[in-house]
Amino acid sequence: MTVPKTSVLVLDCAEPEALARFYASLLGAQVGPAGADGDLLLVAGTSGTVLGIRRDPDHVPPSWPLPEGSQQPHLQILVAPEALDAAEREAVTLGARPVGAEGEESRPGSRTTQRRYADPAGHAFVLVAVPAPSA
Repeated sequence: MTVPKTSVLVLDCAEPEALARFYASLLGAQVGPAGADGDLLLVAGTSGTVLGIRRDPDHVPPSWPLPEGSQQPHLQILVAPEALDAAEREAVTLGARPVGAEGEESRPGSRTTQRRYADPAGHAFVLVAVPAPSA
């Protein structure tokens, strides 16, 4: 018998409250504590998205993308193709920083179907244009 479980991606940062607000705003989600100590916050969205944000006073932002082109673990946020430009403007307005691998376009108005960013604490995420499934 398998014990029921759930999982959550946890991002470490020095200021979890600010990063949790960033992702809550970006994802249209709510923030709540994940325990009594306040060092772990959960960002939960109506689409079932749950993201943990944990306090680490010694956090060092990751370097991404790496010059060698290696892709580190990252969050992918799926959007409709027609909403990609608007999602990008929203992310940048909230504090995301566009990043790109060598030779890759990653700027507002780019024609690519995915766009890479660093959140305010330096973690990688990608906005990916995904068409709605056909009926």
